[in-house]
Amino acid sequence: MSSLQLRAYAEDVHALARAVDAHYNRLRTLQADFTEIYRGEGAERVEAGTLQLKKPRKMRWEYRSPKEKLFVSDGEVVWFYLPAEKQVRKTTLKKLDDVRSPLAFLLGKTKLENELRGLSKAVDQSPLGPENTVLRGVPVAMPGQISEVQLEINRASQIVRIVLIDPEGAATEFRFANLRENESVDDARFHFNPPSGVEAVEGAQLGP
Repeated sequence: MSSLQLRAYAEDVHALARAVDAHYNRLRTLQADFTEIYRGEGAERVEAGTLQLKKPRKMRWEYRSPKEKLFVSDGEVVWFYLPAEKQVRKTTLKKLDDVRSPLAFLLGKTKLENELRGLSKAVDQSPLGPENTVLRGVPVAMPGQISEVQLEINRASQIVRIVLIDPEGAATEFRFANLRENESVDDARFHFNPPSGVEAVEGAQLGP
């Protein structure tokens, strides 16, 4: 590749990153259907549900299959509720050690190129959509836990898929569909009041 081609390639990546930044910086809320796929150690786990995000740092992941669970943050406190186990785990967002936490940049928390070092096109990865582009980079957040992040971006500068790869090669993939932007979302959706009889456990690890 010539120096001119290299320069054009780098500018293309920078321009795409800036377009994604501009798109998400103007958002106040984001709602979507999601599919979460984990692949590692010969196993695969697929879960699905709905996602609601609201500035600043509010998240609601409502899992509906294969079993119900709820991951909610009001921007400061995080709850992970497992109805089948009658248990809710609670921590602060600052102490959170969870793959869902870096996804706050979906609401324009910061610049993409500040979040991911060495941002480049993942030409060896096939996008889900034929006109989409896949970028990859090394995340600044969660060092030692996530070694690479891949983002699939559509023609509207929306992130439709995120893949988080750990140092052992295991991957957690989030696919987003039916994206709805800047619709009104009540703040009450990001608070959790444990039902009667539910045990509350404090801790930074909220998985699985």
